[in-house]
Amino acid sequence: MKLALQYEMQRPSLDDRLVLQETMEQCILADEVGFDYLWFVEHHFLTGFSASPCPDLVYAALSQRTKQIRLGLGVVILPYHHPNRVAERVAMLDHLSDGRVDFGTGRSAPYELTGMGIDPRDSREMWEESLTMVPKIWESDWFEYEGKYWQVPSRQVLPKPYQDPHPPIWVAALQPATYEIAASKGIGVLAFGSSAPSSLEPFVRAYKENVKKANPVGAFVNDQWANSTLGICLEDNNEARELGAASLKNFFGPDRPYVQGQKDVYARLLEQWGGVPDHLKQNFSRYVQDDDSEEEVTDVLDFSGGQAIAHKVWEDLDADTLADRGVVIAGDPDSCIEALKKHEATGIDQMMIMMQTETIPHEKVMKSIELFGKYVIPEFKKSEAAAAD
Repeated sequence: MKLALQYEMQRPSLDDRLVLQETMEQCILADEVGFDYLWFVEHHFLTGFSASPCPDLVYAALSQRTKQIRLGLGVVILPYHHPNRVAERVAMLDHLSDGRVDFGTGRSAPYELTGMGIDPRDSREMWEESLTMVPKIWESDWFEYEGKYWQVPSRQVLPKPYQDPHPPIWVAALQPATYEIAASKGIGVLAFGSSAPSSLEPFVRAYKENVKKANPVGAFVNDQWANSTLGICLEDNNEARELGAASLKNFFGPDRPYVQGQKDVYARLLEQWGGVPDHLKQNFSRYVQDDDSEEEVTDVLDFSGGQAIAHKVWEDLDADTLADRGVVIAGDPDSCIEALKKHEATGIDQMMIMMQTETIPHEKVMKSIELFGKYVIPEFKKSEAAAAD
């Protein structure tokens, strides 16, 4: 299983210069200690949450300061950009990095789409049309296209990618319908939105089976699945777990971008995170009318008014539960290895970990990256070598 760092580019203060400097330092160190991938988001208008509107520019700089680590665009929001420009910029970055680019795609959320003058109802079709076009641009000498959203008269679009025939293609996925689309199109899954490994395992298995029947949009099938969550590794197990849990809950807190406007979001997060743990069921029973009903205690989703209750129980989930379930990759190196192996056992190919958040200081992130390089990464390199033999 490959290990990656994921970036929103977060800082508690609105200091663009500082967050960029710290991000560069972290990524250069990640390359030195042996991380396999970086993944940077593309977000707009999310003041204080994400300072990453143009990841390709950050990667252009990192391509000259790193040697081995792959540069994952996680993701290019296709409705925002003309497909010709997407093809050109990704290909140029691929040359700058000597073929280290992975091309993640997505379509964003209504708040950002409307800020760009795009009707969210069009975003699915725009994503599909652009996704169809970009690989064909890379594979064609001369390219022309007549579509609903983009029309291209016969033109030569250069450069072509350094990788032959082109970078691996992925899609951001938060729901089962997108996993199915990814399998049918032969593209990798970037499963954003932290989950316990057990919650995603059935979907991973289904994707791995269905992608064998893909009609790929590109020149080849990318049949990889990557999970995503937050985490931190420190020598003090308890400190790291508490920091990791606080970071996770802040990231998915009320009115934050990934939960804003979603119905029953905390009930669904509880389900994704493995449900109500046994030691909290008695606490939860205080919020339901019939304390003797085990069914009501455990079934948050069906309880009338359950969203408020689900949020309360979600708040009460403790750091040890979240770490032991692998919802967050946090603790000392042994704890992080144990949690990562739970994800690996589901059949995924890669784990993306967001260490840099508003609540975790830069020096802690740097220490975490060092500890991963010293203890965690070698464990998974050893597993990869054994599997290859």
